Amino acid sequence: MKDKIFGVLQRVGRSFMLPIAILPVAGLLLGLGSSFTNTTTIETYGLQWLLGDKTILHALLVIMNAVGSAIFDNLPLIFAVGVAIGMAKKEKEVSALSAVIAYFVMNVSINAMLKISGKILADGSIAKDVLDGTITSVCGIQSLQMGVFGGIIVGLGVAALHNRFYKIELPNALSFFGGTRFVPIISTVVYLFVGILMYFIWPTVQNGIYALGGVVTGTGYFGTLLFGIIKRALIPFGLHHVFYMPFWQTAVGGTMEVAGHMVEGGQNIFFAQLADSANIAHFSADATRYFSGEFIFMIFGLPGAALAMYKCAKPEKKKQAGSLLLSATLACMFTGITEPLEFSFLFVAPALFAVQVVLAGSAYMIAHILNIAVGLTFSGGLLDFFLFGILQGNAKTSWLLVIPVGIVYFLLYYFIFSFLIKKFDFKTPGREDDDTETKLYTKADVNARKAAKDTKASDDKAAVDELSQTISRGLGGKANISDVDCCATRLRITVIDPDKVNDALLKSTGASGVVHKGQGVQIIYGPRVTVIKSDLEDYLSSVTEEHFEDDAAENNTAGADEAKNENAASDKAQESDVKAEKEAGDVKEPTSTVIISSPMTGIAADLSTAPDEAFAGKMMGDGAVVTPEEGVVVAPEDGTVLFVFDTKHALGFTTDSGIGMIIHVGIDTVKLEGKGFDVQVEAGQHVNKGDVLMKLDLDYLKANAPSVTTPVICTELKDNQKIRLITDGAIKAGEPLYAVDTYEK
Repeated sequence: MKDKIFGVLQRVGRSFMLPIAILPVAGLLLGLGSSFTNTTTIETYGLQWLLGDKTILHALLVIMNAVGSAIFDNLPLIFAVGVAIGMAKKEKEVSALSAVIAYFVMNVSINAMLKISGKILADGSIAKDVLDGTITSVCGIQSLQMGVFGGIIVGLGVAALHNRFYKIELPNALSFFGGTRFVPIISTVVYLFVGILMYFIWPTVQNGIYALGGVVTGTGYFGTLLFGIIKRALIPFGLHHVFYMPFWQTAVGGTMEVAGHMVEGGQNIFFAQLADSANIAHFSADATRYFSGEFIFMIFGLPGAALAMYKCAKPEKKKQAGSLLLSATLACMFTGITEPLEFSFLFVAPALFAVQVVLAGSAYMIAHILNIAVGLTFSGGLLDFFLFGILQGNAKTSWLLVIPVGIVYFLLYYFIFSFLIKKFDFKTPGREDDDTETKLYTKADVNARKAAKDTKASDDKAAVDELSQTISRGLGGKANISDVDCCATRLRITVIDPDKVNDALLKSTGASGVVHKGQGVQIIYGPRVTVIKSDLEDYLSSVTEEHFEDDAAENNTAGADEAKNENAASDKAQESDVKAEKEAGDVKEPTSTVIISSPMTGIAADLSTAPDEAFAGKMMGDGAVVTPEEGVVVAPEDGTVLFVFDTKHALGFTTDSGIGMIIHVGIDTVKLEGKGFDVQVEAGQHVNKGDVLMKLDLDYLKANAPSVTTPVICTELKDNQKIRLITDGAIKAGEPLYAVDTYEK
């Protein structure tokens, strides 16, 4: 159980590496921009001529500050996506999209609950009884301040849903929504309720944190220690703002008369004294105890931890780890942005974060004891240390004491982190398992080390996934497959040598047909194709080329012959049945008939005239085609829109009488990526005959698509159902196009 937990934590930690990589740069931009656009700083040092409003440098710094703020303000969303990508086993892009959707859904749900409960008023303002800092703007949505922890909740949850459902197969009527398309759907539903749940849970956490503030102010040096520990411990949860802001900005952090005015809040007191520094012998350490200690562990302590992690990295990974840790360390030292360093070990080694919390908390207390009074605007980096410590003089700030204390903290962090990393084999940057970096080895090294394991895995996979194995053989082998993709109904493969493709073998996998277009091969499977695509990609990634080629050489020819024999026997049987019916001269009458009207005004024709082999061969169903003369598609009958393809070129429809259909506007229009189509309905919407489903830019479609001829097909005809064309020629939308006749079985 312990190993399993640590394994999960390591995967989460690795998933943080992508968003963490941007944090050092964002931190430098934010730190520089914030420090040098601060009005107090500019006025104190008389830099209006260089950094004042309307100067070029000021404008650049404002932009830098905005860019850095944009990244840090949206860290929860960034980490939601990063964790979802890192934890997803396959189809990672789907998990990323689902995480974005789930994140917005969760916060919109929270927003709705806040409005229903009256915490957010009708005019968008926050009710007076709500604690300051507990409600914030999340991507323009007023929601609870959950910080990075909110993103982690989304990322982990969506990844779990994705790994469970990305291959799900649904009933035929809903099969389009199966596979990867189901993941954002289930994520939306789940996180609607997660948002409601968090509305009840999170305020309790926030109120508890706020209540701790009262304990801090009345307990002297111990209170300072407690303040530091709590503030650092709350960093991952995004609640540190709720906790420390009252100490910085309100009477909770103390009051003091400065230059004849009563000032409240530790940071406000420092800047008031700074403005009246000529009359101040030494800045108040009681006011600065809420931030002076940060210079000790941000400039000295955490860099020691970074050095320890670098020294403990594996030799072959030191270069990569060093690059990451160096950039994170620079951000920490210069601007006081600690998240890049803290997040690099927070989830892979929580014990190290616990050490960081205790050491950082003690730094606040020691700074208070030593009467160190260095102020800050943003965070405890070198920029603020220089401006509000060194430039103010040691007599007023005692900044020189930070250096010896900082050296001690550097050594403490270095030796404690080094000992714990080696003792418990924590997977800090550069100590990840070798199998996550297999690309560092040559193919010969991998084969020599894993030959037996790979062969067994290949055999097991082939036994479990015979469908993918047969498809691979039919396409000429793994080496012949260049690219795997799919649309709504077709598995689209790019092959290197089209002559190696075996149509008969592919049809034996249940395909309705196979279409060749140069090096492109389209295998018609219907709406379940997304699951087939995922399975095929998994299969191809799991088998070794050597194993595959040996297997194919033994079985490909035999499989092809067997498939051909089966197809020939089936064709012969069908011919015999048709011949027997004709000889008997029986003309059966249908027991029932359903009329399907044209969804377009244009020219109607038999489906066999479709300028596409798959449609003309009735591989996806039977029906008719209409070449539109007007750019409007209407509902052919009363019914429900089952789905709208992502590229808008087609939609699924089921009539109230139970006939499942697809209206596919044009040929190969999927490549237009939605251009020329204006869909007026959405999935699940019930419509009446004649209601507008979509509008078309016919001029654009005619200029960019091979054909605008539109197949109107029934996708799920039963064995005793047949299509009978009613209109062949000019037709108006709403006029009978064909009949679906049902016969006795």
